[in-house]
Amino acid sequence: MKKIASEVAGELGRFGPAAGMVRIVEAWPGAVGATIARNAWPARIARDGTLHVATSSSSWAFELAQLEADVLSRLRAATGKDAPSKLRFAVGKLPELGPDDVERGDRKPPPPGPEEVRKGEELAAEISDEELRKVVAKAAAQSLSRSGDDRAF
Repeated sequence: MKKIASEVAGELGRFGPAAGMVRIVEAWPGAVGATIARNAWPARIARDGTLHVATSSSSWAFELAQLEADVLSRLRAATGKDAPSKLRFAVGKLPELGPDDVERGDRKPPPPGPEEVRKGEELAAEISDEELRKVVAKAAAQSLSRSGDDRAF
């Protein structure tokens, strides 16, 4: 049986920058996180490659415009060649998302490795209260296990 996805992608490729919209929409929740995905959603790609993003309010549009470089960087990492060249945020109609649509953006951080655990214990070593020391060491190790690229906005 032949998969239709490759044929559909090939046909969409004839439409220039708009062809990447499917990959952008799929990557959006994971790239921006669940909170932003609930308040901003890709609307269309202009001919010049600008991705227009609908937001739930002017406040969201303003805040996301300030984060444009970060959002664009994350989208480029997630979509590769289908990444937009610029982003524009404006109040607009958002799709009604189900929990499964947004939860894809809720990424759990990786568990800390032995090096992060050791460093966390080292950082908390001077805390005299044993229980507090353990909690701080665990939190520090967890924080150290997250790279800058996988932190949510």
